[in-house]
Amino acid sequence: MTPDDEKFLRRAVELASMAGASGERPFGSLLVGADGAVLVEDHNTVVSDSDITAHPELKLARWAARELAPDVAAGTTMFTSCQPCPMCETAIARSGLGRVVYALSAEQFEEVKPATPPLPPVRYEGPALFDEARRPIDDYY
Repeated sequence: MTPDDEKFLRRAVELASMAGASGERPFGSLLVGADGAVLVEDHNTVVSDSDITAHPELKLARWAARELAPDVAAGTTMFTSCQPCPMCETAIARSGLGRVVYALSAEQFEEVKPATPPLPPVRYEGPALFDEARRPIDDYY
């Protein structure tokens, strides 16, 4: 990790602190270009947006997918206060970002956050209607 990496990671932690102080969940992220310029930064807005997907990592990945050419996105680094969740990891991969640097690991986060009850299980059923369901896929590809 370089001194610049540490500087940007500290900014992500600062964004997380600002989010927590404003009543949001304490997570922050920024996206830095290959030239070292900060392209965009954000924090968690799950509470104020009433949106369970308003994680800063997901918002930055969506921004990059909309605003950056693939070769530019591949040269970026996301700095984030906590290891991205599986939802955000998928968005980061799909957006083509080149690198992610995080402060807390998922395991460390679980050690320091208050205990929360587990989510109830969701029942999934399928696959079903293969011949019908494949038609839009066949037509598209």
